[in-house]
Amino acid sequence: MNLGWLLARILLSVGILSLITLSQVFWYRAAWRWTARWRSTPLRVVARVAVLAMAALATIAMIDNLRTGRSNLVPHSRFLPPIVGLWFLCAFCGYLAVKFVRIFDFVWRWAKRSIAPAPFAHNNSCTPIPSSAPADPSRRYLFKTATAAAGAAPFLGAVYGFAAERLNYQVHRIEIPIANLPEALDGMTITQLSDIHMSGYMPRAQVRRAVDMANDLGGDLAVVTGDFITSQGDPLAECIEEIRRLSAPLGIYGCNGNHEIYAQAEQQAQIFFARAGMKLLRQENAVITFRGARLNLIGVDYQRERTPGGRKVLMLSGIESLVHQGAANILLSHNPNSFNRAAELGIELSLAGHTHGGQIQVEILDHRLSPARFITDYVAGLYMRPLFTPAKAVASRAFLQASNLRVPHSAIYVNRGLGTVGAPVRFGVPPEISLLTLRRA
Repeated sequence: MNLGWLLARILLSVGILSLITLSQVFWYRAAWRWTARWRSTPLRVVARVAVLAMAALATIAMIDNLRTGRSNLVPHSRFLPPIVGLWFLCAFCGYLAVKFVRIFDFVWRWAKRSIAPAPFAHNNSCTPIPSSAPADPSRRYLFKTATAAAGAAPFLGAVYGFAAERLNYQVHRIEIPIANLPEALDGMTITQLSDIHMSGYMPRAQVRRAVDMANDLGGDLAVVTGDFITSQGDPLAECIEEIRRLSAPLGIYGCNGNHEIYAQAEQQAQIFFARAGMKLLRQENAVITFRGARLNLIGVDYQRERTPGGRKVLMLSGIESLVHQGAANILLSHNPNSFNRAAELGIELSLAGHTHGGQIQVEILDHRLSPARFITDYVAGLYMRPLFTPAKAVASRAFLQASNLRVPHSAIYVNRGLGTVGAPVRFGVPPEISLLTLRRA
């Protein structure tokens, strides 16, 4: 076991849980103080009982989330975990925003006292007496308003992200230059869906709408790169029945994601795919012929980067024999972090998901900030690195931005996904349906 990695993981977990706990205490105390102003005792008691009930439900749902795929502490409650996830996210962001404003206020007052000399009043004997003048009311009003706005912004953003952007499906058409692509495959199209997460907040009707939009694109091949559901008890069979409606002359293929592991549904998903006449690739390949040229499609289950004990593992281990030199190789791997190893093996194109594009993204000073940056360099869209480059080697930014095609390269496209996980919110990252066109580099 890697002791350093384990210690770092424990410290990070404790730090995050401490901040989450502090944010909950902050908002519940605020609610308690606010209800104290009410003159009606019965109304105040009812409100405070409701606050305590909300705290209890939040605690239960958080514990339940830690036991994903194993049990449900609240029976038949598909809707409770996403609602609580939404509350935790808003409370956490709102707490940090309020604290940031208050720290800025403190620094402002400290700087003002340090720079400006303290004002003095004079008595009749001309002895200077420190003035007790009141604080600047305009400053107090400014920071009081800023604090209220900072606390409310995450909640308002979450309402928009839940009610509007979460269901704003967008089609992305991307041309991908492929090294060593046979001339016959130039112009071949692939429709990609990913991260459906069919559950209480991704009903069957919405999955059907996405499939209909995908069919309108007329792709030659259709792929679904993992996370069909979120947890055990979600309707895996119904999800795959909708995926079955995809229309593609060359067939429908898929791979498992990490949530199939959590739900203990990897084998079941493979069975449902086979019954529907589709193919879920699990450490195996399928050779597809298009206009007389061969395309080698490889699929793997979710690729872990470490063992539960923290030891690093070699990603894509055991698939070396599935890579066909002289043919165009495309890898379906839910985790985009397998891309470096795929390029090392000579795989020309990887298709992934997993990140949801961060699910929430903001742009500050021309920099896009996304939570997915904490887990991968490949957040969303198209990236490249030289073929056969060792996985540990760092590719230049020019290559990652797909601006250098002078040497044979490997490409990855990371789909932003359809569904959500944790909080049922998308902000700055609408759901995606991809149409990928292969081009000769």
